[in-house]
Amino acid sequence: MRSRVSSSRNIISWCRTIAENYCNRHRCGYRPDSAKAAYEALRAYAPNLPELTTVFITHSHWDHVGGHTYFRTLNPRLHFYARCNYGEEIAREVGAPDVFGKQFFGEGFSLDNVRSFKPDITVDRRTDLKIGGTRIELIPVQGGETHDAMFIYLPDESVLFVGDFIMPYLGAPFVEEGDLQGLLHAFDIVVQKNPRYLLHGHEPLTRNFASASMLLQLKIDLVWLREQVLTATRRSDERGAIHQANLIPPGLVNNQPDVYQPYLILREHVIDRLYDQNVGYWQPDLQGLEHLTRADYAELLVDYLGVSERQLVKTVERLTADGKYELAASLLESSGDRFKRSASVANAKRLVYLKLMEKHQNTDPFKFIIYSGKIGEQTPQMAATQ
Repeated sequence: MRSRVSSSRNIISWCRTIAENYCNRHRCGYRPDSAKAAYEALRAYAPNLPELTTVFITHSHWDHVGGHTYFRTLNPRLHFYARCNYGEEIAREVGAPDVFGKQFFGEGFSLDNVRSFKPDITVDRRTDLKIGGTRIELIPVQGGETHDAMFIYLPDESVLFVGDFIMPYLGAPFVEEGDLQGLLHAFDIVVQKNPRYLLHGHEPLTRNFASASMLLQLKIDLVWLREQVLTATRRSDERGAIHQANLIPPGLVNNQPDVYQPYLILREHVIDRLYDQNVGYWQPDLQGLEHLTRADYAELLVDYLGVSERQLVKTVERLTADGKYELAASLLESSGDRFKRSASVANAKRLVYLKLMEKHQNTDPFKFIIYSGKIGEQTPQMAATQ
């Protein structure tokens, strides 16, 4: 064969196409050192790979462009392809709260590695290429995670690289992005191409959103969910009440077994994103009307309600025993710094966030990361498997 497609799970699903004289990828990692480690692992696995000459960027998120400088050192003639509006996405990331950066990408992460990314070639329309004897089609899409998304299609191999277009968070949860309608339009492209292999930017996405036929079914359910959420927002429902309604599309349980898990993976944060995009900064439950801080809530608890250290710990322990971890965490956050030197409060806080990590470890990795950061809990590195 003149070309072949391979995927390596032990380097975070950096799916590659290897042709006669190039190596093409769609992800550059979040730091130069992580990019180097992953690329060296690939070379150790396949030492006869040809020189890397071309890099296709599916979207310009932190973890997809942050390692670009390392790849520049491999080949001075390297060409990066990205969408023409990549700069808008990078500006959005750079302007977002930076409290989460090191939690997600490590102590060595720097926004400069993202800010400095600049492609050699930008794409503003469907583009056909031939590199190393392999036909490639670059397909701009508008969602659902970012507006600078780009599919990479290999028609002869029936392989479609889709990046993170269907990340469950519908855009990073701490950035104003995400486009459900763009996601639905992207579904149509996947269905039209109907690739044999649908490869995402992260291995769990490839496992859970695996086929065009499943996405066709999922689209129907997401359209239904959108209408339910928009109806609820017009009704002035609280966001929590919308979640507690346990919205299940008609027919899902009876005749769509392949869509059960994908729908449930997406549901929570599709609701969150739609609510955020359709409710202003004054919300129906009075959130946002005034500007109370954690210190104000701590004053209410301690100075006005007279909550003592012992009472706080006892209440948190009771909530934790009842499985109400979110309420316990909310109470602890509301106490602000009033008990920051208390060992008993620190122990209660650690238990609550460990329970929240435990609850979400298999279903919501971003929550897992944020909750672990609240108590400085390091996640052990997974051992390599054969």
